[in-house]
Amino acid sequence: MRQTTVAGQFYPSNQKSLKKELSRCFRNVEIRERDITGAVIPHAGYIYSGEVAAHAYAALPKADTYVFFGPNHTGYGSAIALSQESWSTPFGKIEADQEMGKLLAGTIMDYDELAHRYEHSIEVQLPFLQYRFGEGFKILPICMGLQDEETAVEVGQEVARAAKASGKKTVFIASSDFTHYQPAQVADDNDHYLIDSIIKGDIPEFYRRREERNITACGFGPIAAMLTASKEFGAEKIDLLKYANSGDVSGDYSQVVGYAALVVE
Repeated sequence: MRQTTVAGQFYPSNQKSLKKELSRCFRNVEIRERDITGAVIPHAGYIYSGEVAAHAYAALPKADTYVFFGPNHTGYGSAIALSQESWSTPFGKIEADQEMGKLLAGTIMDYDELAHRYEHSIEVQLPFLQYRFGEGFKILPICMGLQDEETAVEVGQEVARAAKASGKKTVFIASSDFTHYQPAQVADDNDHYLIDSIIKGDIPEFYRRREERNITACGFGPIAAMLTASKEFGAEKIDLLKYANSGDVSGDYSQVVGYAALVVE
């Protein structure tokens, strides 16, 4: 089982405290389910990005399987690593969708747990799912060390193929923060420039804009994979639900991290 790595750091490790913190994140957010196929959701500490994340989770539908594409911050493990273990959180255990995972055998993805062991980008998402839906769903965690456009598109296409073959209702989630450690005005300008290409669903333009301004969105490959998979399911309408930065919490706008919640339907 994949044990928690950042409980007690990014979010409370105590079940009661975690429930209270998530309640705070959703306090000003209307829970209204939409026919969403994909989403971009931040993965910082809940005090900073939890409310932004809640805007996306409040709109997600109940699904059989949630596929998570997360960046590899640690450098451990395979370049594209698929987890098939169950995952533990303070709320309990979540099973991996091994059936869908088996449909990805022989693709660009490796069955590899090491890449996930110390990585926070997917772990921090899971309590939000449990808070919203309780039980009765599975996850398919994919950690991406390689994030170039060709790789990301291939990952998205292969996962969409497996999801279709499984016949299960699937939602694809890209775990990403946006600009890191820039003045708030710079972050806001650059992030909205990049987000505009996401809203247009234009993956080549998304990569071009990121490189043009050297925008430090950590999960750009996961975003491209999620957009590709969502398009394979016919999803086209992309909305920005919420944008904020760490300065909105800390009061320090000189070096912020940007957070955005987007949904694809």
